[in-house]
Amino acid sequence: MIFTAENILLVGSILLFISIIVGKTGYRFGVPALLLFLVVGMIFGSDGFGLQFHNAKEAQFIGMVALSVILFSGGMDTKFSEIKPILVPGIVLSTFGVLLTAVFTGLFIWWIAGMSWSNIYLPITTSLLLASTMSSTDSASVFAILRSQKMNLKHNLRPMLELESGSNDPMAYMLTIVLIQFIQSSGMGVAGIFGSFVIQFIVGAAAGYLLGKLAILMLNKLNIDNQALYPILLLSFVFFTFAITDLLKGNGYLAVYIAGIMVGNNKIMHRKEIYTFMDGLTWLFQIIMFLCLGLLVNPHELLDIALVATLIGVFMIVIGRPLSVFLCLLPFGKRITNRSRLFVSWVGLRGAVPIIFATYPVVAQVPGADVIFNIVFFITIVSLVVQGTTVSLAARLLKLSTPLEKTGNDFGVELPEEIDSDLSDMTVTTEMLEEGDTLKDITLPNGALVMIVKRGTEFLIPNGSLKLHLGDKLLLISDKKNNEI
Repeated sequence: MIFTAENILLVGSILLFISIIVGKTGYRFGVPALLLFLVVGMIFGSDGFGLQFHNAKEAQFIGMVALSVILFSGGMDTKFSEIKPILVPGIVLSTFGVLLTAVFTGLFIWWIAGMSWSNIYLPITTSLLLASTMSSTDSASVFAILRSQKMNLKHNLRPMLELESGSNDPMAYMLTIVLIQFIQSSGMGVAGIFGSFVIQFIVGAAAGYLLGKLAILMLNKLNIDNQALYPILLLSFVFFTFAITDLLKGNGYLAVYIAGIMVGNNKIMHRKEIYTFMDGLTWLFQIIMFLCLGLLVNPHELLDIALVATLIGVFMIVIGRPLSVFLCLLPFGKRITNRSRLFVSWVGLRGAVPIIFATYPVVAQVPGADVIFNIVFFITIVSLVVQGTTVSLAARLLKLSTPLEKTGNDFGVELPEEIDSDLSDMTVTTEMLEEGDTLKDITLPNGALVMIVKRGTEFLIPNGSLKLHLGDKLLLISDKKNNEI
């Protein structure tokens, strides 16, 4: 079956529905939903039910759009107060860690490619290109797994992992682009390579900061009557930020991530609506991206490179990534424990980003590009199966997991940021009813008022004479300055 204008909506809606159902089922068994989306695409692809999708350039465009939204949304969820203590090690991992992983893995690929039993023949530059495409941890996979499994980690590990995965894609992207240019130009000066890196980093960081500030200004100053347009306004800034940064020769992925951090760490109008919209859009693009990449691959071709790809994948998981992490975190001494370093090494998940980056050599018609794409795809599956399903187990074995702190309240009610008050909830206990069973008889935290009482599925508007029952939930509002709540 070939995609046409007539059937694309029908096929697309069926694939989305199946992906969501399969993802829900996989969640119960601890299987990463993103892996299942990828498998659904493969099942419906050329070797399965016969959907024909072989355009790497279109897949690359879909991936670019999806990554822009995913990285911006990830930036919005990154709280500066949380990443500040681990900012330096996080940046070191997202830059030098990616570079070292690419170098170690590239040299290993070149070594095994020269062996007589190997069925791949890649020169050193192409080996480094292959390693560079998969040198970064995948932000979509890390964000999705950490949040879906509701993990809380000791030693600020969670913000460190989210910072690294959200900010290391630009480095892998630049390595990939520079190496493609190097191969196609039959050599590129060191000055040219260094200059390209510097320009992409500086322009990308500056554009992200300035355009993030502009987005905040527009969201707060533009008085739009229709509140539903605010998230769409922000989405237009996301795409504009990526496109204008790329036009200025900067790194668009870095720009959208920094812009997301700016927006997420400042007061904006209609924050709840914007976050809900961006969260849903992020999941939609993740599903579409993984489905398209699953459709793009020809699974029967993976058998030819299975042995070599398995060896490369094992090397990255067991040697390449851990060696890079330990070397990068060496200067920080006892600030970061060895158990923390082992866990960071294990959460080096590969996902959609390496596969998307692997389409760049295909589009550029680099010799050996098809081998690069198939190996990266195979290693991504290995990583999601081996590492993605054992993140929680690794945290428990290394004694790094802690109970997730409660956020928000059980009523699902939020206040606008402009209101300088906090909402919390409490459950009526036997001790609270000892002095009486009416609302006026119980002792509440200083300065708190009861807004709503929830009894089973019933919501009650409180007054002083309302009789409380054991197990009732009270929604409290109090001044933010009151530290007793």
